[in-house]
Amino acid sequence: MLKTRVCELLGIEHPVILGGMASATNPELAAAVSNAGALGNLGVGSGRNLPTPAAALADRIRALTHRPFGLNMLLFLADDESIAATVAANAPVFSTAWPLPDQDLKAVFARAHASGARLVHMVAAVDEAYRAAEAGADVIVAQGTEGGGHVGVIGTLPLVRMVVRAVAPLPVIAAGGIADGAGLAAALMLGADGVLLGTRFEATLESPLPAGYRQAICDSNGHDTFLTELPDVVGGTTWPGAYARVRRNRVMQEWRGREGDVRVHRAELGRRFTEARERGDAENGVLMIGQDAGLIDRVEPAADVVRRIVREAEELLVGRAAEVVGTPSAV
Repeated sequence: MLKTRVCELLGIEHPVILGGMASATNPELAAAVSNAGALGNLGVGSGRNLPTPAAALADRIRALTHRPFGLNMLLFLADDESIAATVAANAPVFSTAWPLPDQDLKAVFARAHASGARLVHMVAAVDEAYRAAEAGADVIVAQGTEGGGHVGVIGTLPLVRMVVRAVAPLPVIAAGGIADGAGLAAALMLGADGVLLGTRFEATLESPLPAGYRQAICDSNGHDTFLTELPDVVGGTTWPGAYARVRRNRVMQEWRGREGDVRVHRAELGRRFTEARERGDAENGVLMIGQDAGLIDRVEPAADVVRRIVREAEELLVGRAAEVVGTPSAV
């Protein structure tokens, strides 16, 4: 069985974490991942975007699992009230991402630690990793641009290795473009202590995405995504240094490169996106997926995803090493 420092630190069996995607996670998915021995992670809103209190979400997860789980916040949207409410929910793991340049990470992390939580922070660049480490993060997630949703511009392979070297001995989690056991095995060889998966868990039975969106992930060849600010322009939200990786569908093609027009028609497009999601219409809504969608061909239970990824990684780490390195010849 794979065991890394993150397993011991977070109290989990498998070095696999569910990405805390606010619009693509729910208590059922988080609990299913935790029950499988990995770390379920639920994205909660921030500030005015906190539709369901964090405490209620945490209580729902606790009703479904007795294992560790996390709550994830987008710090650039967070105010003091929403941070306090999320910390007060007493999740075993407090997960954060995308702070503003002048935001006091040390103060936020200290509040999480005071509640007894472990602090897991996501970065998209090495300087962000230094900043999080100095602020007291327990685990750093290095997310490459191959991932779905909001990402930076550096690939997972070099970024993970650079962050591992930069923040040693802090444990690092690899994210972005990882969907199977080969990805987990590769991350471990880069020096990471586990992986965080988003798109792979979007295509599960427990995912809150509509069936049409989940099927679109399975139909993807991995080449049908691009980076854009279009969804954020429609939402009126400016992410600090991030682009959104989305599926190249009908509505994205129609409005791509027309940000000026998008600003004029924000309300209309916002309604179109919302109605498309309600219908499960993957051609006219926003579907944030990573390039690893090309590795996903079916919707299945989240627990099966966790167990298969770990099993594949174990087999590869043993079998592939023996195949490539071989047996030393006798002298």
